[in-house]
Amino acid sequence: MNDIASRWQVHPEVARAETLDKAFYLDPAAQRLQYERVLARSWQWLADLHGVQTPGSLQPETLLPGSLDEPLLLSRDAAGALRCLSNVCTHRGNILIQQPCQGAAQIRCGYHSRRFELDGRMTFMPEFQQALDFPRPCDHLPKVPLQDWGGQGFVALEDPLDSFDAFFGPAMQRLHWLPLQDFRLDASRSRDYEFDAHWALYVENYLEGLHIPFVHPGLTKTLDLSQYRYELHDWSNLQLAVARADEAAFDLPPEAAEFGQRIAAYYWWVFPNLMLNFYPWGLSLNQVTPVGPARTRVRFRSYVWKPALLGSGAGGALDEVEMEDEAVVMTVQQGLRSRFYQHGRYSPTREQGVHHFHRLIGRAMEA
Repeated sequence: MNDIASRWQVHPEVARAETLDKAFYLDPAAQRLQYERVLARSWQWLADLHGVQTPGSLQPETLLPGSLDEPLLLSRDAAGALRCLSNVCTHRGNILIQQPCQGAAQIRCGYHSRRFELDGRMTFMPEFQQALDFPRPCDHLPKVPLQDWGGQGFVALEDPLDSFDAFFGPAMQRLHWLPLQDFRLDASRSRDYEFDAHWALYVENYLEGLHIPFVHPGLTKTLDLSQYRYELHDWSNLQLAVARADEAAFDLPPEAAEFGQRIAAYYWWVFPNLMLNFYPWGLSLNQVTPVGPARTRVRFRSYVWKPALLGSGAGGALDEVEMEDEAVVMTVQQGLRSRFYQHGRYSPTREQGVHHFHRLIGRAMEA
């Protein structure tokens, strides 16, 4: 294990541990390692799959613009099989598909007319009759592992740190009663935010409820913080928020583990940068993307289940809460540059999620 990777190891006992060294957020070499060992080897949300439901559908996507910047293509063939392919021509590197399309019979490069089947196999290339040992397997489009949960597509670019089930299984099992197929994207409530702070600072802020009464006065009024609790899993964790008596809560079915409780929100985090916030009205999916050494983009996508509940409870003022979170993580980014700060400690009762995140960072960085 090299020195730059070994620096990010955190003591396994939260009551003894110190937080990550500040160089994790400031050192350009550390950030390059984060891209390759953390982002590229984890299961990343790619796209909503509703646009590729019919055979012959092609949907271009860029995975994590600003950091990984990987051009990918969702492709459903005539038999109905859905795949994720590289969207880069294997001849000279041209981007193959620029816009979503329906009814496609093949994938054709607009540069030199190399053609591919919808499963990625190259089938035609003009003026290559005299090329030796052609075509080879590398002339076909590479396939990227793709998983579907509730109409959302997830991919892992490199050899993933663990299986999709290890990352998402706990959430899928716990929320099996939610009819995710009935959730519908509300574009009017979906937006992107950008601000000047390291991506991991935003994740850390999300993973602890300690700051809620000090940073989020509006949210505090909706939650019974005395019952706020945490659950840690291998590659994810859950913050379970309980509603005050007069605030919106889930109408839970008997098969739900929390049946009989007034749950305001299930805050699921999946390593390293995905938040799945389930509210009584639906889902706010948030993906945290680094777009520079100290700049982050957060993509908010809202999927509505019960429109009548919009605007109420813990999920009722997301824009306001977001502005409060951004303000505090930007001041932390400034503070990290101080010569008097190196790292801190964890609250054993309220920052188990942050400690868990840092432990997983160390595991991924040394892998």
